[in-house]
Amino acid sequence: MDILLSTLHLEDLENINLADFDDFWTKSILENELSSPTSTYLVAKQKDEILGFAGLKFLLDEAHITNIVVRKDKRNLKIGSALLEALINKAKENSTLITLEVNEQNSPAIHLYQKYNFQIVGTRKKYYNNKFDAYIMTKYFN
Repeated sequence: MDILLSTLHLEDLENINLADFDDFWTKSILENELSSPTSTYLVAKQKDEILGFAGLKFLLDEAHITNIVVRKDKRNLKIGSALLEALINKAKENSTLITLEVNEQNSPAIHLYQKYNFQIVGTRKKYYNNKFDAYIMTKYFN
């Protein structure tokens, strides 16, 4: 599968049907993120079809993954891995570490992050829908 990774732009939002993804942010939240000077978003496409997207927010010398989202019908095709690798490479340019939150119930995502040497460094209680805890996972750059 040929996947093209590029910068996500506001006009790409017209081609994103949020129902193709899990319970996710609204388009207006994405628009705000895309207009933020501290955020970078990437999109994974095959031809003109959007397969997934991912966001990174920078604060001082830290990078924070805001999301990695892959269409439900395109999972297990290494799209999430490709987006994660791109975010890590982008973060390495100006950051000493990269961090994220992940639902403690999301074993596939936790496994993916551990594969890329993220470590669980803490927990946020009832972070998801005031119900599920989130693991805080961090990868330090040398």
